Amino acid sequence: MGLTRFFRLPRLPPLKGFHFPTFPRAQRLHLIISLALRIAIIAAMISATLAEKWLTLFIATVALLLTFLPAIIERNAKLYIPLEFELIMNSFVYASLFLGEIHEWYTRFWWWDLFLHTISGIMFGFIGFLLIYIMNQESKVRLSPSFIALFTCSFAITIGVVWEIVEFTADSTLGTNMQKSGLLDTMADLIVDLFGGIVVSVFGYLYVKRKKLFFFNRIMSRFIEKNPKIFDEFSNG
Repeated sequence: MGLTRFFRLPRLPPLKGFHFPTFPRAQRLHLIISLALRIAIIAAMISATLAEKWLTLFIATVALLLTFLPAIIERNAKLYIPLEFELIMNSFVYASLFLGEIHEWYTRFWWWDLFLHTISGIMFGFIGFLLIYIMNQESKVRLSPSFIALFTCSFAITIGVVWEIVEFTADSTLGTNMQKSGLLDTMADLIVDLFGGIVVSVFGYLYVKRKKLFFFNRIMSRFIEKNPKIFDEFSNG
């Protein structure tokens, strides 16, 4: 007992006004996954530098910078981006540039490109839905749920078409092989882009019709709650 008392550390007084930050479970999960993705990319950057693989270093650097894009948009545009959507964006960057380009998953797995195009169709479909939903809040404009769904799907497929033009331009001018099998690859990409857009357009249609979709409703309600200025401007305009 004597030795225990002798070596016992003194109790430090609590720091007034200081509290360790606490985060909700979803936010903690988002932070952990985002940190893990960035650590993996940084490790690839270090490995590429040591091996003098400058193209790999460039791709990894671009991937790392893009993982901070949602935070930059939130800060500069004062726009809240749902955590689920931000996590999907960061994971998409990691999957397309880090796994797809650096680790050559595009050639190792035939379905990898189709999978990512499906995800991108869902992402851009959701962006299109948000745009048309915000515009629909203006009192002078009332769009039908069917038109909102059509715009959502059209927005996703339009972005997909633009990307295919980018791939064709790069292959024609820079000598890359982004389109691989040419027409077959392009049409397959556009089909899965369309599929992703249709998925979001169906959810958006049901949401506007006041159907209960737990996951989609939760994202939309949090987006509206965190961005009151956007909806106030349209409702008062």
